[in-house]
Amino acid sequence: MHIGQKVLFELKKEISEIEYDRYIKKLVYDTKRSRSNIVYFTAPNMIIAKWVKTKYQEKLIHLFELKNEIRPEIKISVGLNNKQNITTTVAKHTSDKNISKSTYLNPSLTFESFIIGSSNQFAYTTAKSVAEKPGKQYNPLFIYGGVGLGKTHLLQAIGNYHIDLGKTVIYTTLEQFMNSFTSHLRSQTMDRFRDKFRECDLLLIDDIQFLSRKEQTQEEFFHTFNELYNANKQIVITADRAPNKIAGLVDRLKTRFEWGLMADIQPPGLETKIAIIQKKCELDGIRLNNEIVNFIATHMGDNIREIEGTIIKLNALSSMLNQEITLDFAQNAIKDQIKEKKENITIEDIIKIISKELNIKPSDITSKKRTKNIVNARRIAIYLARNLTPNSMPQIAVFFGMKDHTAISHAMKKIHEIIENDENFKVLLDELSNKIHTDSQK
Repeated sequence: MHIGQKVLFELKKEISEIEYDRYIKKLVYDTKRSRSNIVYFTAPNMIIAKWVKTKYQEKLIHLFELKNEIRPEIKISVGLNNKQNITTTVAKHTSDKNISKSTYLNPSLTFESFIIGSSNQFAYTTAKSVAEKPGKQYNPLFIYGGVGLGKTHLLQAIGNYHIDLGKTVIYTTLEQFMNSFTSHLRSQTMDRFRDKFRECDLLLIDDIQFLSRKEQTQEEFFHTFNELYNANKQIVITADRAPNKIAGLVDRLKTRFEWGLMADIQPPGLETKIAIIQKKCELDGIRLNNEIVNFIATHMGDNIREIEGTIIKLNALSSMLNQEITLDFAQNAIKDQIKEKKENITIEDIIKIISKELNIKPSDITSKKRTKNIVNARRIAIYLARNLTPNSMPQIAVFFGMKDHTAISHAMKKIHEIIENDENFKVLLDELSNKIHTDSQK
């Protein structure tokens, strides 16, 4: 399998099957023209070429970089006619400052562009503190949390802060660290490898969980860690879980990861997601009204990268089709993604969250009781079941022990009336929807 296929296969793991089949699968890697520093793909039409350029260009560059440690240009042409080429070129990141060639930081990932909420406040504060006083109080800093919540953003924000100060920063994913280790080991140039990773001011390692069960690499990283730590050089590490939850990691590394400070990032609340969407739109010059912003925040789960990708997708489609982004346009554009999320949510999940948030027994929600608070909770459960799950109205009626779908229709109508007249009630529905999406992804 050539490197182009490997990269597309890696990308497949990070995006929906629908988008992979619709766009990425149709790319053809040009083995004859491609080199380590320039990569050629062919797309079947202009729409797919432009779509890949808009949404996946940076990701493709990053994945190629992981494979051979070189940040390439990406060129996408349409068909076989060079006159119809749509080409995107990404210049290599250069700087007059003293930066190791193994360091590739996204200059847009800064503390200023990071949106702070209750879910990430602690991680942000500690990351900022480490940036301002490296190698002091919090060394190492270990940031952990789920996919797409902002760990890499904070890691690179620390790096960019020190790049601006002229410091030598190495940012690398664990996969890139392992690939470099293996390459130097085979070529018997381990001195060069050790110089590269041990003679820096800051070492930033992303996705350390992949060190699991890699005994030889763990041994090398252990000594790299010790060298930097003893020299008061700052080490920052990210993972998808706490050190003691990473299976196959030797105890002495777990212990060292816990020497400094551990900061977790929780899934963002609704307000934080709305703020992130608004910030993304502001930075990219995209106009979305509040109704669309709330719809995306409520229905797209917690993965911030996925949410940002959705915004880029809407903007790209709007540009290609020359249509304004309305709520109907947005709903239609991301309906496949929402459908996937619906399939992961059950009515039981909905009732569990509602009963907890409204302090009502789950059995009361599905009972025949008619007290005001229970009727209100039951209507909310029916409304959310209809909107967040793939169940039909007859299926929902059976679940709640109602006569037929007309009872569900009546409940839906009543909820819509309340929404029209009570803004606070609408906010409650959005918050419950967000919590249900969050819970379904755990």
